[in-house]
Amino acid sequence: MELTEHLFRHEWGRLVGAVTRIFGVHNLSLAEDVVQEAFCRATEVWPHRGIPENPSAWLIATAKNCALDVLRRERTARTFAPELGRLLESERTLGPVVEDAFGPNAIKDDLLRMMFSCCHPRLSQEAQLALILHILCGFSVDEIASALVSSHSAIEKRIMRGKKTLSKTNKLFDVTAPAEFSRRLPAVDTALYLLFNEGYHGANREFAVRAELCQEAMRLTAILLEHPLCATPRTYALAALMCLNAARLPARTDASGNLSSFFDQDRCRWNQQLIREGLSFLELSAKGSEVSEYHLEAAIASVHATARAIEETDWTKIVSLYDSLMSIRPSPIIALNRAIAIGQRDGPGPAIEEIQAITGASRLMSYPFYWAALGEFELRRGGRDVAREHFRTALARARNPGERRFLEDRLEHAKVVHTYLHPGANPTEVREKEGLDS
Repeated sequence: MELTEHLFRHEWGRLVGAVTRIFGVHNLSLAEDVVQEAFCRATEVWPHRGIPENPSAWLIATAKNCALDVLRRERTARTFAPELGRLLESERTLGPVVEDAFGPNAIKDDLLRMMFSCCHPRLSQEAQLALILHILCGFSVDEIASALVSSHSAIEKRIMRGKKTLSKTNKLFDVTAPAEFSRRLPAVDTALYLLFNEGYHGANREFAVRAELCQEAMRLTAILLEHPLCATPRTYALAALMCLNAARLPARTDASGNLSSFFDQDRCRWNQQLIREGLSFLELSAKGSEVSEYHLEAAIASVHATARAIEETDWTKIVSLYDSLMSIRPSPIIALNRAIAIGQRDGPGPAIEEIQAITGASRLMSYPFYWAALGEFELRRGGRDVAREHFRTALARARNPGERRFLEDRLEHAKVVHTYLHPGANPTEVREKEGLDS
């Protein structure tokens, strides 16, 4: 019997945080070894004795005992957490210190400490994200390499450099220092935003959607919101954005794993509970004067989530929100999404003009959906030959089988329309006639 992935993901970071609090961040690798030992014992014992009634409590108790064994064996040869000092040197105080470190509230604080420690200002965003996936979510180096579209050796080096930087800090992040929280919280928010995006529409070589990455980002964001110093309007807006986008995940792919265009998604499959939670978080995010990029992205997602059909979408409002977003965080991707919204409001001609005018468009040349957007709008205005060329370019840049199948379908659609469409024909009628909407 194998440990379920959910249990492993959920408990790994909590236990590593607790053990690291005792051992000190300079002994992070040792802390990971202790937690790994606890999981190994579970795989040895549970197949014979059955899964315990409370698996989490069993793992905590086992990790605690493993930590005690290491402390008793190595406390004379190794320095542990400096803030615990002599408490770890005395057998009389050793047990109570470890017991306190594995209490429910302490474990929660230690996970938060570890999250903020992973987002050390001397680390790059790429290193921060790799550490969060590795230390807090229990992802292997190969899993991280796959999720972040990198090589095993590159991720391994990134993690090693990150751990080396953490080891020099001597202790974990101080959760009792409000000033430190406010300075580092934006980096934590950014790391979790990037983690969610990697799952939602990253460049993974195998899967177009990685729901488990989205779930991990949402889980860690929920932990942030439980702490009063982290429950800021900006973080509430981030939580709203995640919920509203995650609500659409069930409809992003069909039963065969094929991508569904946003415009073709079955809205009955959208998760209404997540939409309600997202709208509630968005309301909480309005308590303050700050308007962040997360507020604007969540507001855009809320317009989509509350429209009963694509025809009822308020595209004027969406374009206005994209205008505001471009003013505070301009990027080619945001400009592309804005152009698509303009196309929905004003038609294909203005959309193509906006796409071709994107500043920094060279950064989008390898992005398949840049070319796919051009193909769609060219097809709408009757430029079928040009549309097919754009779809072929997009197909050549597909990053995984899901994208490849989706773009092959769009290219085939353009070919069929070219064959059967005649002057004055209604494209919708042609699609229905040829069964392309099925």
